[in-house]
Amino acid sequence: MRTADCWKDYELIDCSAGRRLERWGDIILIRPDPQVIWKTPESHPLWKNPHAVYNRSSSGGGSWEILKKIPDSWQIGYKELTFNVKPMGFKHTGVFPEQAVNWDMTAELIKSAGRPVSVLNLFAYTGGATVSALKAGAGVTHVDASKGMTLWAKENAVSSGVADRPVRWLVDDCIKFVRREKRRGNHYDIIIMDPPSYGRGPGGEVWKLEDEIYGFIEECSELLYENSLMMLVNSYTMGLSPAVMEYILGETVQKKFGGFVESDDIGIPVSSKPGRALPCGASAIWRR
Repeated sequence: MRTADCWKDYELIDCSAGRRLERWGDIILIRPDPQVIWKTPESHPLWKNPHAVYNRSSSGGGSWEILKKIPDSWQIGYKELTFNVKPMGFKHTGVFPEQAVNWDMTAELIKSAGRPVSVLNLFAYTGGATVSALKAGAGVTHVDASKGMTLWAKENAVSSGVADRPVRWLVDDCIKFVRREKRRGNHYDIIIMDPPSYGRGPGGEVWKLEDEIYGFIEECSELLYENSLMMLVNSYTMGLSPAVMEYILGETVQKKFGGFVESDDIGIPVSSKPGRALPCGASAIWRR
């Protein structure tokens, strides 16, 4: 597992019985996490003294229970980046801390390329990968179907001091965008994607990741070219293992362009349990 162990403003303090105890800057949150199937003693004192707890509803969804006054939004930093954090209706905060391992890897690749690098970030959410790539010196095309998430990503770019860098902010359906880019004959050096497990298109089309991911990666491979550097696929779908995604990249991108593929879980160290880390998702990577 690759673990995001360079955070200072974020900390996974403990996890037990389907919940995480986390520090976001100075704010302590408890949030649900289906990966946490163990029931270890909740002995850390902050379990009983959080600022807010997200409680699941038996009918689906849930809501935040605010126990101490917290701001509507606040900032946390990661290395040279600054992100705006906001408790959202569906337990999220706008930042997935485990993705820092991928931000760092991509940034190093951009810096070592020795030439201009173009990045396509699909299902780009609040732009963690976008602002990291911009900070490293790349030009980025940021695509997400949500106008609200794209505005949030722009806020993160301003906070991180990269709003003036070469970036296209596009509110668009990622699948339709990729198909238009194919027709235009456009190509990218790096493609990053973090597709949802389920979704609906503007015409009511149902997206189920396990059914769509192979064909979509195959289409995205047509936006690479002989000097492209990387394709990175992230997944939070429980049934889609790193090895499955690695196999798909091998059959699509590697077969076409050579290079190598690898995959692994990504996670976060648990600060109260030295040597323990919580798996939080999976990434598969093709590189030149």
